[in-house]
Amino acid sequence: MNAEDYKNGQLILIDKPLEWTSFQVVNKIRWLIRKQFNIKKIKVGHAGTLDPLATGLLIICTGKFTRKIENYQAREKEYTGTFTLGATTPSYDLETEIDNTFDISEITENDINKASQQFIGEIQQRPPVFSALKKEGKRLYEFARAGEEVEIPSRTVHISAFEITRIDLPKVNFRVVCSKGTYIRSLAHDFGKALNNGAYLSALRRTKIGEFSVEDAISIEAFEEQITLL
Repeated sequence: MNAEDYKNGQLILIDKPLEWTSFQVVNKIRWLIRKQFNIKKIKVGHAGTLDPLATGLLIICTGKFTRKIENYQAREKEYTGTFTLGATTPSYDLETEIDNTFDISEITENDINKASQQFIGEIQQRPPVFSALKKEGKRLYEFARAGEEVEIPSRTVHISAFEITRIDLPKVNFRVVCSKGTYIRSLAHDFGKALNNGAYLSALRRTKIGEFSVEDAISIEAFEEQITLL
């Protein structure tokens, strides 16, 4: 593979590590390609953001394949992860500190499995205030960090599968298959509400985007090793 191959377009499946932003992964891949082939410019983008606290599949497109990003973004996605019951956080995940706690002693496995059924099909979901969505030209997280109240309209998303895979309270493991635009953090928050309790997302891994699987993805280190051998 040479510089022209990357300019004509390549699809790179990366297993995003914890605490990296999706943008940092794109920058790293771009820098490695430019360095290896001594080229000044190359288009590189990703097909769907993963939060820094999430791991898993990130589709990276290079060159002319960046035109296909919207097509990949629109595909159904699969996630696995963990909700922690009995508490909430403002960001609905571990990015912010716990702001409320709840008693979970009365919650049963049956309650948990029953609650999950409420979220299958088309549902209304409100994105987290700690998100990169824009309102009035500003990112929502900018309002949140400034302590400003902001009205966030709910949106329709589709969840085709929501399976509880393990219960070890306060931890609840799950697998979700959902449409573009679904926030798993919001799902965690709403799941807690459905139990008349609280919940936040404590672990998340994206396992599939359409027909692409994280099993076929490589680490950033493996990509670096591959490209330096070219």
